[in-house]
Amino acid sequence: MSTRPLAILALFATLAVVPQQAAAQDTLTVFAAASTRNALDEINAAFTEISGVKVTASYTASSALAKQIAQGAPADIYISANAKWMDFLADNKLVAAGTRVDLLGNRLVLIAPKASTIDNVKIERGFDIARLAGDGRIAIADTRAVPAGLYAKAALTSLGAWAAAEPKLAQAENVRATLAYVARGETPIGIVYATDTKVEPGVKIIGAFPAGSHPAITYPVAAIAGSKNAQTGRYLRFLQTPVAKAIFEKLGFSVLVPPKAS
Repeated sequence: MSTRPLAILALFATLAVVPQQAAAQDTLTVFAAASTRNALDEINAAFTEISGVKVTASYTASSALAKQIAQGAPADIYISANAKWMDFLADNKLVAAGTRVDLLGNRLVLIAPKASTIDNVKIERGFDIARLAGDGRIAIADTRAVPAGLYAKAALTSLGAWAAAEPKLAQAENVRATLAYVARGETPIGIVYATDTKVEPGVKIIGAFPAGSHPAITYPVAAIAGSKNAQTGRYLRFLQTPVAKAIFEKLGFSVLVPPKAS
């Protein structure tokens, strides 16, 4: 039998593999804090339009995402809502050297359903959030691990409100689930980021926590050390462009780095 047909088959097999490899390089996987969802969806669409690179994003609590990455989940980029979980990955040698940047800031607020009569709450030392909730509960992200819950617990503790509030907490898996509790009227009040209220018309801000009552809310971003994706650097640079900055600020984030060219 001639070797020519075999050679032609081998050539076709080789060509069939090339587009698959190229396609893999044209997709980027981002694990990001739930509170960034709306901003990142818009930014990712802009990045895809400019670069041709498709971004697949997974959104939930920063704690859950960090644990998934530590267990081998195939992420290229990680965006956390606090330094703790980025530090966790860095301590486990899972953050690519030189890529970590403190990208965003946020604010912690108290919310109620849009139709609630509760309004203009002054949050200060001695603030009685338990009394404000009445017979209802206080929606809050998991105070053991989720950044929004950790910030909220720190604020309530520093204001002397934690002991009374703790028995009334309705803890959720992430900050967007917390937001939903209040929007649906399942709890009369809740604690979320200011940015969350920009995307949920069913709630209103009734008070803002003093910045000094909790650690600064910071969102670090970094490439994952195990990623072989050639697009990670390009994406990280895009997050720091004027285009991304405008989207982040439109949705209530403060941008902590000067804008750069893409």
